Amino acid sequence: MNGNEEELNKSVGINAAGNGGTQPSLPTSAMYQLDIVLKKGNSLAIRDRGGTSDPYVKFKIAGKEVFRSKIIHKNLNPVWDERVCLIVDNLQEPLYIKVFDYDFGLQDDFMGSAYLYLDSLELQRYRVFIITQQQNLRLSDLYRKSQLWRGIVSIRLIEGRNLIPMDQNGLSDPYVKFKLGPQKYKSKTIPKTLNPQWREQFDLHLYDEEGGILEISVWDKDIGMRDDFIGQCQLDLSKLSREKTHKLELELEEDKGMLVLLVTLTATVAVSISDLSVNLLDDPHERQQIIKRYSPLRSFFNLKDVGMVQVKILRAEGLMAADVTGKSDPFCIAELCNDRLQTHTVYKTLNPEWNKVFTFNVKDIHAVLEITVYDEDRDRSADFLGKVAIPLLNIRNSEQKAYVLKNKELTRPTKGVIFLEADVIFNAVKASLRTFVPPEQKYIEEEAKVSKQMLQQNFNRVKRCVLFLINTGSYINSCFQWESPRRSLCAFLIFVVVVWNFEIYMVPLSLLLLLTWNYFLLASGKEPREGSVVSDSEKKGFLDKFYAVQDVIITVQNALDEVACFGERVKNTFNWSVPFLSWLAITVLCAGATLIYFIPLRFIVLVWGINKFTKKLRDPYNIENNELLDFLSRVPSDIQLVQYKDLKAETSQSPSKKRRNNPG
Repeated sequence: MNGNEEELNKSVGINAAGNGGTQPSLPTSAMYQLDIVLKKGNSLAIRDRGGTSDPYVKFKIAGKEVFRSKIIHKNLNPVWDERVCLIVDNLQEPLYIKVFDYDFGLQDDFMGSAYLYLDSLELQRYRVFIITQQQNLRLSDLYRKSQLWRGIVSIRLIEGRNLIPMDQNGLSDPYVKFKLGPQKYKSKTIPKTLNPQWREQFDLHLYDEEGGILEISVWDKDIGMRDDFIGQCQLDLSKLSREKTHKLELELEEDKGMLVLLVTLTATVAVSISDLSVNLLDDPHERQQIIKRYSPLRSFFNLKDVGMVQVKILRAEGLMAADVTGKSDPFCIAELCNDRLQTHTVYKTLNPEWNKVFTFNVKDIHAVLEITVYDEDRDRSADFLGKVAIPLLNIRNSEQKAYVLKNKELTRPTKGVIFLEADVIFNAVKASLRTFVPPEQKYIEEEAKVSKQMLQQNFNRVKRCVLFLINTGSYINSCFQWESPRRSLCAFLIFVVVVWNFEIYMVPLSLLLLLTWNYFLLASGKEPREGSVVSDSEKKGFLDKFYAVQDVIITVQNALDEVACFGERVKNTFNWSVPFLSWLAITVLCAGATLIYFIPLRFIVLVWGINKFTKKLRDPYNIENNELLDFLSRVPSDIQLVQYKDLKAETSQSPSKKRRNNPG
């Protein structure tokens, strides 16, 4: 059965036969007899309060209802045994099958649907269309049958060659669009070039076992105008061998340039969806096979296949009421990077039970599993009800846990909880190696929008980091100032011992000691303080918000000025903007190079530290300063150079000319 509109909560048996001509090619003007036998349903969804349903089936062709079955009351395993004979004249129109629950005086509840393509039926033959669960099959067979996609095509966009110019300057700003079925990917834009170097890597999913056609188009980016089309080409993935990287040089149509790609097709068992009765990891044999697959002995086989995660979406309680009836029609979406699976919809309830098992392939153990609950609306887009984000490394295997739903920003709780149970099995060596490569880019991300609240929140985050550095510097400076003699004496002795015995291996060793210290703090229950990023701007009035944003803008403005001035002053020192300061810099650098050449750096640092520690003791009224910053403060920035630059007086405004023109 192809083209399921919704994951069916049913098992329906249908016999369909087509009678017509026996020619291999079917004429479109012929008439065909379609015989349908509606047999039975198994384990249909519960739609009534009594734990049952009143199911019936509708058959539609070309948007018209051609048959409706009788209603079987209060039965989740109905037996219809109804036969219908239809005359059809177009086998290109699919047979649309819908199952409903009959509600007297109310709108009937939708239970599931599917398509049956008539041109896939063999003439004069019966085809049995059964969606059912064969309990005598192995779980691994069921797992393979429930795959939503069959493999991965990994594409690395290397470069373009000899693209045609689209701009007036004889160049282009090219980017590339890829399309494989419903999936799309857009590369970054490389400005002002006909031979762009992209060096981008991304993955697309293969839903067709044969591969499908990859459509590629190249465009020229135009700001404020419609982008110009450069050229296109196609790649037939069915002609590429699997588990092998192919270097392809694809010519654009009409000789408009060339693209260079690296393409790899990989078979996978990446994502699947099933009911609790088909639970892969509950079978000890299957679980052992998966553990063996990700054992340390297979650490260097298929490095992208890091592991697998299986999540059971059980139920939710106390959801938000999104409909005017005080109920919701909730369904759930699970996302892991670019993999996305969806449960069925449970109608007219705030306490839905899904009992679905989702299986994902793990390519990055640092990925985050996102579970989002929506309310289905047939006439418009779904309403958001809540969301949770669970890092894979935070999952405790086989632990059923209730997660409080959060808002879209994942910063505040919303109404309702969702019950999940997850298992993660992965190879630690592969996960470690994958940590040092770029993470997978998400194909669909919300566009960034200007937000005053987000601006203030990010400013506060940066401010906290800067204050931490300032406080650390102040603490170190207090040791130089001997504000606490005991602390300063200990710091002085530590400094002398470390500098005298310093070796380069001590740098990673000191970081290791810091990590170890924090680990023991965590083990003892003293968790490090986590700063809150939630803004309290909602509690402020309009004027408070306005002044807060104004303060943020002024502070950012001043900080940008300080950073720009520092960089410009360093540049102007080497540009001889002030020759005296440049000669002074040459003198100091020559003296420093000579000292370092003849005197070991260890002794220079030791002398500098002893001078720094004893300066306050030798001169209690000494003013603390930084010689490098004091030097740079004398170098003018670019704005100051413009301000100090002499302007040439216009000849018409020359005083001498005025005197000549006005002798009296």
